[in-house]
Amino acid sequence: MKLYGALASPYVARAIMLARIKGIDLPLEPAPGGSTHSPEYLAMSPIGKMPVLEADGRFLPESEVICEFLEETGGGKPGLPSDPHERATSRLIARIVDLYVAPQPRKFFQQMNPATRDQEEVDKAAAELDKAFGFLEFFMGAGPFCVGAEPTLGDCAAIPYVVLIQKSVFAAFPELPDPTQGDGRLGTWWKAVQSNDICRESAEEYAEVVENFMKAMRERLKG
Repeated sequence: MKLYGALASPYVARAIMLARIKGIDLPLEPAPGGSTHSPEYLAMSPIGKMPVLEADGRFLPESEVICEFLEETGGGKPGLPSDPHERATSRLIARIVDLYVAPQPRKFFQQMNPATRDQEEVDKAAAELDKAFGFLEFFMGAGPFCVGAEPTLGDCAAIPYVVLIQKSVFAAFPELPDPTQGDGRLGTWWKAVQSNDICRESAEEYAEVVENFMKAMRERLKG
């Protein structure tokens, strides 16, 4: 098996992290043709998004589907809890990330330039982000991870987006509170993430990618 994409994508990071947790060797390859819109890439998936998994000569797009495939076929350590309610909760956390957390950073990116910033739009975006984090806290299990004592699919979905928001939104808008640094449920969850070698190292790896992206964005704003 191999995964096509770039670690800059939080969805690629999700699949890679789950593979590491399960102990699966999943090489990451760049998009054939140099782009997700190249003829070579579109021949694998006309959706034109990353990642795409190649397994047994067949191709699967969409990170959530890829993660479920790895869970069902990859063996190794479980990436989902054995209890059906906890399995559903782990999947729910991933779903909340995709539907409610993932759309938020883009709203702040549009307000990165202080010279053209609309504070009313920033305030609206901050309220939506706070609501999305509230959904995560409400549905997370007893923990310390999103469900139970070990990282699962939900953690693999949440970690890249939390890192993205930490390194972009909270770095550019320091007046906004970061719930992962508090005493609430997201705070205890983040401590668990930092205590797990695979989760911490994956988060640090992704943080470096985001920091490089933000540095390039700041340079463009200066220009």
